[in-house]
Amino acid sequence: MHPGLTKTFIAGAAITRRRIIKFDNVDGQVLQAAAATDASFGVSDMSADCVTGDRVEVRLTNVAEIDVGGAITRGAPITSDASGKAVAAAPAAGANVRIIGFALATYASGDIGDFFLNPGVMQG
Repeated sequence: MHPGLTKTFIAGAAITRRRIIKFDNVDGQVLQAAAATDASFGVSDMSADCVTGDRVEVRLTNVAEIDVGGAITRGAPITSDASGKAVAAAPAAGANVRIIGFALATYASGDIGDFFLNPGVMQG
């Protein structure tokens, strides 16, 4: 694994390991991202899935493993699908999406990929 800055939060709902994470509406709590427009900021960096109230390690920097939800080409900016999996960011003209980082290789749906974390906003 690639060391990076990790912070502990509380799960506001069930969270699967290797998924993109967003803030909950309660300070100190996080949720699994569920849309490209969610304010994603990290990746669940755990050895197992968790349930509401569990402590969640969230990778904030460096390289993280994320479950892949669709075809991604190396170097592509990525965002979250409805399940918190990594998908290529492809906003419509004039629309904004939140990106969590960039693909370090080419992946297919079902892969576990390495992604450089660099959160931001992308406009189509």
